Amino acid sequence: MNIKRAKLSDLDEILTLQKIAYKSEADIYNNYSIPPLTQTLDEIKDEFKTSIFLKVVENGKIIGSVRAVLIKDTTCYIGRLIIDPDFQNQGIGTRLMDKIEKIFHECERYELITGHMSEKNIKLYEKLGYRIFKTEKLTKNLNLVYLEKINR
Repeated sequence: MNIKRAKLSDLDEILTLQKIAYKSEADIYNNYSIPPLTQTLDEIKDEFKTSIFLKVVENGKIIGSVRAVLIKDTTCYIGRLIIDPDFQNQGIGTRLMDKIEKIFHECERYELITGHMSEKNIKLYEKLGYRIFKTEKLTKNLNLVYLEKINR
């Protein structure tokens, strides 16, 4: 498995994979207007200017990605961990999280957000040492779950 920094030229493929990967999240909440599904190529290009994007390539195809940005000089915000549905449950997400944490090894804490019914995501993040520190009601059907991991 080859994990490396994504390039600007990878963003179209990453955005396509993001929309495929987040369809299952949209199904859980019966909401197909969530930001990962509505993000545009211009928006992801803007995000690329300030974030580090990683990709996993298998046989010339991107099958996974994650991105992160340092905020307030102390917190690494991790977002959009995505794995091609055909490659899930093979440890790719765990390896991507490990790699992005190593890149931001000097921060004091890591933070990420998921939905309250995304049990598989929450279970993965808790297995990786993340703990829920806050929930926020976003809509009638969706609470955001904030998780953090203190970098020791």
